[in-house]
Amino acid sequence: MIIKVRLIPTAGRNEVISRIGSVLRVKIKNKKVDDEPSNALMKTFLADFFDVGTESIIIVKGAKGKEKTVEVRDKSEEELRKIMDSIP
Repeated sequence: MIIKVRLIPTAGRNEVISRIGSVLRVKIKNKKVDDEPSNALMKTFLADFFDVGTESIIIVKGAKGKEKTVEVRDKSEEELRKIMDSIP
């Protein structure tokens, strides 16, 4: 499944804060959102969130921006939709 992710830097904790249409808004505990460490942090967080391995999260587009297109593998489209639909 392909999803769009908008990263928001925060001093707090990593969390999904909302979903606007097909865009998942995610806070990550990092000052920057457009570098390799923030991408690794986002991949680890999304892997835990979707209950897949870190290697199942692939950044398709936007690795150097705050809006990223991400592919989530190793889980059915139906299971991922249920997870996405549970986000307010």
